[in-house]
Amino acid sequence: MKLFVDNLTHVDFSYLHPQRGLVGESWEAQLILKGKLDDQGMICDFGTVKKRIKAWLDSHIDHMLVVARDMASLKVSQDELDTEVEWLYPDGERFFCKAPHQAIALLPVADITQKTVAGWAQEQLLALFPEQVESVEIHFVAEKIEGAFYHYSHGLQQHKGNCQRIAHGHRSRMEVKLDGKRRQDIELYWSQQFADIYIGTLAHRVESIEGVNRYEYVAPQGAFQLELPARYCYDLTTETTVEQIALHLAEQIKDEYSEYEVEVRAFEGVGKGAIVVID
Repeated sequence: MKLFVDNLTHVDFSYLHPQRGLVGESWEAQLILKGKLDDQGMICDFGTVKKRIKAWLDSHIDHMLVVARDMASLKVSQDELDTEVEWLYPDGERFFCKAPHQAIALLPVADITQKTVAGWAQEQLLALFPEQVESVEIHFVAEKIEGAFYHYSHGLQQHKGNCQRIAHGHRSRMEVKLDGKRRQDIELYWSQQFADIYIGTLAHRVESIEGVNRYEYVAPQGAFQLELPARYCYDLTTETTVEQIALHLAEQIKDEYSEYEVEVRAFEGVGKGAIVVID
């Protein structure tokens, strides 16, 4: 007997890719439980399943920088408060992040994929359930997107929750309309501009020399630092909320297409986002 839960929750995070560097990602979690029926005729109550799995994912993956501990060119150090991650891109450029422990997940794998993260997670999830649950199988899948999309990372200093973490991210699509007509060519252009990008806040950038950007800020969870090649960065003058990203895109598009009404629908991961219309 098996119990399945599709679209149980979504996780939004960033990870280090061995070629692409810092990549924002969004995955849907799907679950299968195998076991015996209890005295209610259930393997496990759906409410219990959703609550426990979501809480675990929120604590171990969601809104974190996820790092494969066994990847090449990686150095990790920790003290009582913080974790430091240093890694070299294939061409020798440096990535560095220092953040409170709860902002960085170190996984005992060689690379971060849907399969490796699922394998790591399901080894630990079985302990969350009663004895009649014999096995837990979790799958991560990306949203099916027809058209352009982009991966971005960011951090929201002013956020009271986990969005304050300096290197978390999303896989997102956008929709652009001029006078109500969809313009997929503009969507493709901006998705290419934002491919594997770090969207930073200019006020957080403390240094930019020799093609390297360094960002720092203090938030309720602690002090955050991030350093990466400037060519992977795009700075706004505001916080990088999805509302401000949508507004920035709309303003940039309006500058080029001034005679049109511009509508931008920007997503933050799966199924949520912001809409801006400029007449």
